[in-house]
Amino acid sequence: MNAVLERKRRQRTPTIVAEYDAAADAKRRISLRSTKSKYFRVSVLSDGTVLLQPQVLVRRDSISPRVMKMIDAAAENLKKGQASPPIDLRPFQED
Repeated sequence: MNAVLERKRRQRTPTIVAEYDAAADAKRRISLRSTKSKYFRVSVLSDGTVLLQPQVLVRRDSISPRVMKMIDAAAENLKKGQASPPIDLRPFQED
């Protein structure tokens, strides 16, 4: 029986590319410098650390016309108040 051993891949740890101090303004906002992304997923950890992960939004023209038509119809129905009652997902939650 022949066994194939796979090489363990080293996990790359991120390195600091830029570091600067930022102060929150009166509305508790900060400005980010030299960002490559416009949208971020923000996670606030229990120790107060804030983690920003860049998000890439899907371009509208990359969605098929059929799907766009379905999305537009669903949005119109929602505006008209034609929506199903909320779905109870509690039976599917894992404890």
